[in-house]
Amino acid sequence: MSTSGDSQEPHNDQKQAPLIEHLIELRSRLMRAVIAILVVFLGLYSFSNDIYLFVAEPLMALLPPGSQMIATEVASPFLAPFKLTLVTALFIAIPFVLHQAWSFIAPGLYDNEKALAIPILVSSILLFYGGAAFAYYVVFPLLFAFFTQTGPENVTVMTDINQYLNFVLKLFFAFGVAFEIPVATFLLILSGATTVESLSQKRPYIILGCFVVGMVLTPPDVISQSLLAVPMYLLYEVGLLFGRLVRKRREEKAAEEQTEE
Repeated sequence: MSTSGDSQEPHNDQKQAPLIEHLIELRSRLMRAVIAILVVFLGLYSFSNDIYLFVAEPLMALLPPGSQMIATEVASPFLAPFKLTLVTALFIAIPFVLHQAWSFIAPGLYDNEKALAIPILVSSILLFYGGAAFAYYVVFPLLFAFFTQTGPENVTVMTDINQYLNFVLKLFFAFGVAFEIPVATFLLILSGATTVESLSQKRPYIILGCFVVGMVLTPPDVISQSLLAVPMYLLYEVGLLFGRLVRKRREEKAAEEQTEE
């Protein structure tokens, strides 16, 4: 009995070894990602107040002369810039973090999958940055101008720094994710989960869904909802366009193969 038990141990070890190696590598990749975020955070921490002022500029530029933002909690003057700097560090380190994730999963992919995954990964990063930039340079000025000009005349706008930070971070995230719609649409078509024709026929539902998402993720006003919903729909059309191009390329490749046969 002992002999049979001894003979099974190496077999079990051989099965467990690859899993242990993958877990060790995953831990190593996660540690590298965390260290990268901490390094960027430490480099930015001395500029935390300047970073907050930069993010607050779209609102500060529209406040009446002499107005300023306020802190209603004791720790807010420290925690708000600290939180923003940490989020900014993550934002800057996203390419390295995703590169670590890619390095972990790449060995299990085929060559054609790698060739397709790299452009998708790069475009996803750029689109997320583009969504955040669109929110800051386009949405914030329009949105804050609407908010500051529609209030009662005798009400002075004095926004809490922590509440403002939560508000803008929510919009940054919403627009960053919304700008990923072309990639999501392209992947659905590429995987065969749906077709260009099927998605084209569902345009009315997509438009309605975009405005519902805009209503959920943005403040309860028509301007901010439209500023999110309209770009979402336009990006959806961009995804359909790329889906058509891929389908056309596949059809041409299939026709070439049939001709060669």
